[in-house]
Amino acid sequence: MQISETTTLEPLSEHHTEPVFNLIQQNREQLRIWLPWVENMNEITDFQNFLNGARQRVADKLAVAFFIRHEGKIAGNIGLYHIDHQNKIAAIGYWLGEKFQGKGIITIACRKITDFGFNELNLNRIELKCGTSNHKSQAIPERLGFTKEGILRQAELLNGNFHDLYLYSMLKQDWEKRL
Repeated sequence: MQISETTTLEPLSEHHTEPVFNLIQQNREQLRIWLPWVENMNEITDFQNFLNGARQRVADKLAVAFFIRHEGKIAGNIGLYHIDHQNKIAAIGYWLGEKFQGKGIITIACRKITDFGFNELNLNRIELKCGTSNHKSQAIPERLGFTKEGILRQAELLNGNFHDLYLYSMLKQDWEKRL
């Protein structure tokens, strides 16, 4: 799925295993600050198991996930997770290698995945959670017009400590008004 002249979203595939694992390894210190799963990705087989589980969640329609390719290189990941078909809700999750940050890649990817969620999956609400001290991540939903609903106190265990998260949301009716 083309999202800009230089950036695409690619469905999860086995051929992504090595380049994505290498990207995680190269960005381990930066990623582990905000993402609890990084500590579990020590060997390529750890990532293969994670990828297999992610592909199964996609097959079960519990997630829609993509790897981000920018200028021919794997740059990160984005998806809609925890899809609740009954209530038409999902949550955006994403990460990006450090050398790809600051280029607007995640903003355009979030815009595309939000459109996809509302238009293709017929969702009514999309949520995004990020650490209260993760200012770069907070800028994304704010730039896209998501509503900051509040703080989820001690909602994520990360590196042995509980962290507060901001909860942002976008409703389909509000997204359509922005167009």
